[in-house]
Amino acid sequence: MTGRAPSAAVTRFVVASRYMPVYLALVVLIIVASIWAPATLGGPALSAVATAGALLGITALGQMLVIMTAGIDLSVPGTVTIAALLMVGVGGQSDDRILLAMATAIAAGAAIGLVNGILIGGFKLNALIVTLAVGQVVAGLVSRYVRTFPVQSAVPKAFSNWTATRIFGLSPIFWIGAAVTLLLIVALRYTSVGRRFQVVGANPVASNVVGVRVTLNQILVYMVAGVFYAIAGIAIAGQFRNPGVNIASAYLLGPIAAVVIGGASLTGGLASPLSTFAAAFFLTGLNQMMRALGLSTNLQFVVFGLVIIGGMLVSGDRIIKAVERLFRERRRSKRPGDAQTSMEATG
Repeated sequence: MTGRAPSAAVTRFVVASRYMPVYLALVVLIIVASIWAPATLGGPALSAVATAGALLGITALGQMLVIMTAGIDLSVPGTVTIAALLMVGVGGQSDDRILLAMATAIAAGAAIGLVNGILIGGFKLNALIVTLAVGQVVAGLVSRYVRTFPVQSAVPKAFSNWTATRIFGLSPIFWIGAAVTLLLIVALRYTSVGRRFQVVGANPVASNVVGVRVTLNQILVYMVAGVFYAIAGIAIAGQFRNPGVNIASAYLLGPIAAVVIGGASLTGGLASPLSTFAAAFFLTGLNQMMRALGLSTNLQFVVFGLVIIGGMLVSGDRIIKAVERLFRERRRSKRPGDAQTSMEATG
């Protein structure tokens, strides 16, 4: 006699449980901030968090796609930086060149992703080493490229003015991040391409056996991630107007932390765009609160590191295993009673 298969509702709960910690963390952060740093919940502070959180969220969504293939991307800062500087160099402070600068920045991001994808998906090289090396190459190109235009050069004025506007009280950068998140949710959940991609990430061997082009999927995902990083770089250029070569240094570990805290499976396959985006806002809000409390930079790094470690300890993989173990123990505890009932019924 075999046990009953878990219901669809139970299965959905088990899967959803991996994404719960980030929302609980957000609630705790709001409670703590309201007690010790209420200024961080004011209008100006929340507006700043919305913009910075969206920037981190966009890069984190690109990193999420890569991690869904059991990979990792350390070329994020270089890609973001070169996209931001292309908005300056190609834009030439001319409003007529905004679209050309955007297209060039996005093409550069896709090209960097293509290189990563070919080396990792095509040549089966280690993702950590490849993306770190590619990031260093891009950093060298950035240092050389920035010498081709004056130091005080800025993005076209119309573009920086647009990023400074407010739509329903929030920066357009926030709405871009929200749109990208919604697009990913729809693509992963309701399109055959998105569902196929999740299958490839969860089990590339089985996917290859049934005829899915795993290598092509891996190459494409790094390209799409590169486009996301470029979008973030474009937005950063508009926000800061005169971006420097170190403008994206915070985007090396931040996106990875957001993906981990957002409950993604580090072995590939499972991830939630909404939870990843929420995790980016948690990290940004935490950083804002620590600044409001006047903590030193060194102590901020300590707290940030501890939060990342905590995210690893309560990662989605660990949570879902714990929930599955709980359900198995409950079913096991019910079996003796069920067996006794059936014996009495037949006696």
